[in-house]
Amino acid sequence: MINNLKQTFRWFGPADPVTLQAITQTGATGIVTALYHIASGEVWPLDEILQRKQIIEQAGLTWDVVESVNIHEAIKTAGSDRDRYINNYIATIKNLSSAGINIICYNFMPVLDWTRTDLDFRLNNGASALRYDAKALVAFDLYILEREGALKDYSKEQQAAAKGYLAGITAEQKQQLINNLLAGLPGTNKTLTIPEFNSYLQRYANVDAVALKSNLQYFLRAIVPHAEEAGVKMCIHPDDPPFPILGLPRVVSTEKDLEDVVNASPSPSNGITFCSGSLGARGDNDLPGIVDRLGTHIHFLHLRNVQREADGSFYEAEHLGGNTDMYAVMKNIIIEQKKREDAGRTDIAIPMRPDHGHKILDDFRYNTYHGYSAIGRLKGLAELRGLELGTKRALFEKED
Repeated sequence: MINNLKQTFRWFGPADPVTLQAITQTGATGIVTALYHIASGEVWPLDEILQRKQIIEQAGLTWDVVESVNIHEAIKTAGSDRDRYINNYIATIKNLSSAGINIICYNFMPVLDWTRTDLDFRLNNGASALRYDAKALVAFDLYILEREGALKDYSKEQQAAAKGYLAGITAEQKQQLINNLLAGLPGTNKTLTIPEFNSYLQRYANVDAVALKSNLQYFLRAIVPHAEEAGVKMCIHPDDPPFPILGLPRVVSTEKDLEDVVNASPSPSNGITFCSGSLGARGDNDLPGIVDRLGTHIHFLHLRNVQREADGSFYEAEHLGGNTDMYAVMKNIIIEQKKREDAGRTDIAIPMRPDHGHKILDDFRYNTYHGYSAIGRLKGLAELRGLELGTKRALFEKED
């Protein structure tokens, strides 16, 4: 039977309430982390990379994937100093390679990283999940942020639903919505004010989807040759959510977008983070088909599930629940592994991590990063591990 996927867990560094010792008890053997204290655009020093790696290895784990080396906004907007920040990024790639770390996950989302309106959505069983409420996002955009020109982005029905949403929440809930959406930028813990957030949005006033995709391609053409020389695999994370929000363009949301990424600078070092949750928030994305058609470019797996709603809302579902057929996804991942084995590739044990687990049981006692509880993710990892084993037995038992 072919190699198992490499089971990993995201860890947010020494301050994370989910300790490395706890992670060893989940069955994961690899860590996905970053130097979160280093600002976007700055070079990661080799000595700091090695120090963090040593901490991980002393716990009996390996640092398998960097998530993320954040991309400075000047690169996304084609600012006058973007080449300086690209050179810094290349220096970080080389330092990570020198430390023996050769998979880097990144995203190209403007201003915001993943966005949710509710960080404590209670399910019927009392578990806490992350939720994106389309009405809440529209209400924030139109009537709290008051973004210039926003009205044209929404139908009369969406505007009415947003007004109804605002009328039905308390002042405390309104403030919580603001906090959830302005919690800061990738690579910083700063909480933004409404004027500060608007100023960030203004930087993209003249950057539409065509321009943003062009800026991404410029970035890839600059870094991928260096990544290939260093033996590092870059893998872009899809947009989350995978559609425009707050007037910001999205360019890594569909299969066509992913094709454009890998074609911008063809190389084994230019690949994809396959996130079934991000891609699954769009009903028109064929997730098993994406694995089938683009599997050769997948360097990292985020496996989670979402339950979509008719108005574009969604919430984080059970890992084996929700709208995505996780069996079909896992089956095609395993078929891709077999193709790699037959082709003599060495990257058969693709790193995989459970993503955005629910808060369950004793998770409520700890102030963990949103979506990154210990027991909820342990549950997800156990389910995925069982699914992988059962699927492999079903596919290959006759051969064995």
